[in-house]
Amino acid sequence: MNAMELKIPPPLVWLVCAAAAWLSAHYLPARALDMAALRWLVWPLLLCGVLLALPALALFVRARTTMHPRAPERSSRLVTGGVYRFSRNPMYLALALLLLAWVLWLGNGVGLVWPALFAAYLTHFQIVPEERALAAKFGQEYAQYCRRVRRWF
Repeated sequence: MNAMELKIPPPLVWLVCAAAAWLSAHYLPARALDMAALRWLVWPLLLCGVLLALPALALFVRARTTMHPRAPERSSRLVTGGVYRFSRNPMYLALALLLLAWVLWLGNGVGLVWPALFAAYLTHFQIVPEERALAAKFGQEYAQYCRRVRRWF
């Protein structure tokens, strides 16, 4: 296990990336794209993020299993229904969509690096370690789920 794995909760990583996007927009004003033309995407991205996050959270509550991102080994049940039929990580996907919406709202093309870095960081330091823990805990059931459902979308 890498020293950084499962150390920083994804919402905190999101906040750091959102703050970095704001700083980029204010201190690196170069525009790599015509961001104003993309602003119409802000509200659909926000809506998609919320429509992914809320049911995903509700399914974890209903299953009475942990949502603690630093302790996936405490999971008591494998949640595979609802939005989890389309993404193994709908809560993280929702955070990525919300971050992308924020970057588009800020209107700075340089900021597009932050959602990409967010996804890369989460994949390497959060999702892959979670997958190892869930595979160890749920074995074949989790392996079959991984074959059916993609990691992000």
